[in-house]
Amino acid sequence: MATDAYQAYLDRFQALVGSYPVGSYGKFKGRLVRKLPPDEFQKKHGEWATLSKTYKGILERGDTLNDAVTKLLREREAELLLDS
Repeated sequence: MATDAYQAYLDRFQALVGSYPVGSYGKFKGRLVRKLPPDEFQKKHGEWATLSKTYKGILERGDTLNDAVTKLLREREAELLLDS
């Protein structure tokens, strides 16, 4: 994991959710989100990157989109405080 990706996440959390210790919950776009420690961030960021690549490929090919893929992608984006 690039430490700059985690730092960018921490910066987003501070700006969008507020000042909370790691492991605490705050609200983002009406959802409860937990401030992730580095190891959990790395795992979820990796999942998001894979899902995002898959999602973009589906759209480019014009394939039928599975609702489960969209739901999981949106969940990871919310957890990582990323815009869809």
